Amino acid sequence: MKHLKLTTAETWAPHAAAAPVSRQRDPDTFRASGNGTRTCSGGWQFAFVGVEPGRYVSISLDAEHEGIDSMREATLCSAVWGDVLTDSSRPHGTPDRNHLIPHETGPSTVRLSRILAVPDGVDRLTIRCTLRWVAKGHVDWQTPRVEYVAGPERSGRSVSIAVVTGRHGGRPNVSSVQDNVEYYSALCEGVCRENDVDLIALPEIALTWGVGNALDVALSVPGPETDVFADIAERHGTRIALGTYERDGDACHNSLILVGPDRAIEARYRKVHLASGGENESGLLPGDSFPVAGTEIGRIGFNICMDSSAAESARMVGLNGADFLVLSIMGDHRADRLSPGSPIFNPDRWLAIQRTRALDNQLCMVIARNNAIGSCIIDRKGAVVAWNEGDRDWVTATVDPRDGCRYWNGEELRDVNWAQRRPHLYAQYTDPGNYGSLR
Repeated sequence: MKHLKLTTAETWAPHAAAAPVSRQRDPDTFRASGNGTRTCSGGWQFAFVGVEPGRYVSISLDAEHEGIDSMREATLCSAVWGDVLTDSSRPHGTPDRNHLIPHETGPSTVRLSRILAVPDGVDRLTIRCTLRWVAKGHVDWQTPRVEYVAGPERSGRSVSIAVVTGRHGGRPNVSSVQDNVEYYSALCEGVCRENDVDLIALPEIALTWGVGNALDVALSVPGPETDVFADIAERHGTRIALGTYERDGDACHNSLILVGPDRAIEARYRKVHLASGGENESGLLPGDSFPVAGTEIGRIGFNICMDSSAAESARMVGLNGADFLVLSIMGDHRADRLSPGSPIFNPDRWLAIQRTRALDNQLCMVIARNNAIGSCIIDRKGAVVAWNEGDRDWVTATVDPRDGCRYWNGEELRDVNWAQRRPHLYAQYTDPGNYGSLR
């Protein structure tokens, strides 16, 4: 593998009053120390000239610190694809930027690394290392290592998605699980005949919907009912996320089961937030995790109905690394009338909720609503790329889960979404005694 040669290493600071105390300790060690004030911000930047657009580079940088409580808080390292001024916190001309990801390698050592694609029209990479928000302590950065590597296996892989619900009012009268199996399996066969589909999402409890009490009709998984969908997945080389009441020994769950093209169950999600007003007192047992299935088309996570009302549900799926969030849902109380009476669907509020989930967690939302209306696919930029008014059996769209979308200042949306977080300030988020405004 070809290593790129360091061209220059120089200090930087956004203002003279903020500049850390910086010195080069040896040919490969560059120190930045606190300047005695909490305005401290600055450090070193390393330039590599001659990078080749379209190729992938591996960037790796080791750092050792002393007198610093949190390297995540006190340091920031980024790859800037272009020239960077040494007296400004804003790179000149807003070139593309990516954050390097820190991994602790010891009590006082960190390795920052990332594999990145070189953008078009770029021949220079600047790695900027910042010490910030501390008056004392120091960091020693080693010379970054930059080398060409093969791109990720999933790069450039677009994914075809189908949300299969049946038309509004088109579901026949059902009296058994088998009726539901026949109805939804026929729809899955239909969409696969007309489309080359990578992922199919079915509605909440699709296989057991409307045929009796959950505790009576819950299914063992795998079983003959799910085998029907395993056959379809195998025959068409697709994946199917199917909803059902699931029996687990002496417990029953509201579950989503992901069946893969090799017939295997790739994920089993059990609804964490059972709906208030009945389901949470029905004898169903809630789940206790947010699994994400790693597949060749991307990482797939799940929510079911009331989960959507707790922002933590989608957040946990995002934190677990998902590219897609399959949400099977009857409806959302926040997207219906906010006064007594029969529900009236409000598509504007519905989309406000779902688009926010996509943007906040930088993933593609795949939403299957039981009555079809409002079923949709939303990409991680918040764009609605497929929408069902209720007049179609399914909707489809093709998305690229790793599209590298950047906003006006050159930063990648997913980078900013996760790198800006300050988790040590979020203790109330998981405090079981905190009821928010109900206190």
